[in-house]
Amino acid sequence: MSNLEKDPQELVCVAEPDAAGVEVLEPREVPLGGPRAIMVRRTLPQRRRSLIGAWCFVDSYGPTPAPRAGVMDTPPHPHTGLQTVSWLYEGQIEHRDSTGAHQLVDPGQVNLMTAGRGIQHSEVSTTAARTLHGVQLWTALPDSARGVAPFFEHHVAEAATVGDATLRVFVGSWLGVTSPVTAYTPLVAAELALPAGASVELPADPGFEYGLVVDGEPARLQGVEVPPHHLGVVGTGADALRIDATDGPLRVLLIGGTPLEEPIVMWWNFVGRSHDEIVALRSEWQHEVVADADRAGRFGHVEGYDGGPLPAPELPNVRLRPREHR
Repeated sequence: MSNLEKDPQELVCVAEPDAAGVEVLEPREVPLGGPRAIMVRRTLPQRRRSLIGAWCFVDSYGPTPAPRAGVMDTPPHPHTGLQTVSWLYEGQIEHRDSTGAHQLVDPGQVNLMTAGRGIQHSEVSTTAARTLHGVQLWTALPDSARGVAPFFEHHVAEAATVGDATLRVFVGSWLGVTSPVTAYTPLVAAELALPAGASVELPADPGFEYGLVVDGEPARLQGVEVPPHHLGVVGTGADALRIDATDGPLRVLLIGGTPLEEPIVMWWNFVGRSHDEIVALRSEWQHEVVADADRAGRFGHVEGYDGGPLPAPELPNVRLRPREHR
């Protein structure tokens, strides 16, 4: 998925945990696409926090009625220095990218695309289901890996159970379940389901930061209420995560990882290390791809999408500043 904001902002972030050590971050609504855009709820990045481990972007969307194909229609667009992770609760998305990958993703399956030095891709919803509902996440690649050749992975996630809880692990390892998709820093991601009124305590790595991406029902994280569509964050040091469902069945995503101790410059769909690098990447996309969609360069070419690539927005009139791990 692309960041389609016409004026993507560079934010300076300061973490503000509450007395229980849990930050609760509010979403902001962002339109995804053109005149018939769906709205997404963006909880990362924002002013209070840029990263959870290496996770640098969280968009939640739906449930949105999907009576036609293309309710989500994201034209070919670039990425560098990151991985995109697509996870669905309902619906179906068709992925195409410039490595030649063409894949449908359904609920319970993860699409992970490593952009590395540069890639372009499109994502379009299909008519396979009448509702579209899911989460798009990005991870920032460490400097040692951000120049790798791009590639694509698809995996059907396995589930573990703890009491009444079901944990479906799609990145990293948890409760004896390991996803085979590639991670370049210690990371984890899983969907957690709990019946109404139930609780679970999950083992945690004290070296990890954790995020709880709440869907339609409120949750409690370490005893702190996290409202629907918000993001709860626990910093390093916790050896267990207690999660409680309240009035209704709970569905959340858990993400985590070791803090990325590298400043990054994140603008639009690029993750780099300096303002000048972002300027050069934008220029390369505009002049070599948008101006000539059939030209193969850093970003390659997407086959099979009905339409042209997405132009980049204008850069701000200030130098982009690095984001720290907070």
